[in-house]
Amino acid sequence: MKKRVLLIGSFNKARSLATSLIKKGYLVTAINNNYQDCLILAEIDSLTVINGDGTKPFILDEANAQNADIAIALSQRDDDNLIICELCKKKFNVKKTVAIINDPKKTEFFHKMGVDSVVCSTSAITGIIEQQAFMDEIAISIPIGEGHISIAEVPITQTSPAVGKKLWEINLPKEVIVGCILRHEHNMIPRGDTRILAGDILVLISSDKQETVAIKELTGR
Repeated sequence: MKKRVLLIGSFNKARSLATSLIKKGYLVTAINNNYQDCLILAEIDSLTVINGDGTKPFILDEANAQNADIAIALSQRDDDNLIICELCKKKFNVKKTVAIINDPKKTEFFHKMGVDSVVCSTSAITGIIEQQAFMDEIAISIPIGEGHISIAEVPITQTSPAVGKKLWEINLPKEVIVGCILRHEHNMIPRGDTRILAGDILVLISSDKQETVAIKELTGR
């Protein structure tokens, strides 16, 4: 049986995660309180989109949260993400809750409140800065599932060595796949013969030890 994932908040993160997870066979529902963002999200094949505030129980009920295996709270506000996870866990009995937070000091508190996995995007990005010595190339990098899997958005610039190459021509580690390419506000699932263009944003899914190798291969940094 396919696992059901509920994504709440953050248009950019939800779009990237939804595209990647659907490709891997998950059934995904996204909740977003911005109507225009919902219209764009609705263009993703097989994605169910709910327009509303994910901190409200009736919106979670409309999204069939009770049937979700995993709920991922992606809001920009840490407090909202805690509310979302608590509602999903205690009211809708979601098996696993994941909260993306900005303040690393709140990590322990979120765990004490019953959130299964807490990911600090600030810490993740800071770690990449220290390892890669550049920031502009990385939009987000989110370890998933106890740090074993990472999802990163990698912008391709005019000077990137990947520009003009077909995907199969790029020497990526075996543990890394390009789950999606964001091109001119459109999402596309790449094939081996898909050519990489300047301005593309590549969504990488990788083991947390291989993402830096892949990013260097794609960006030259």
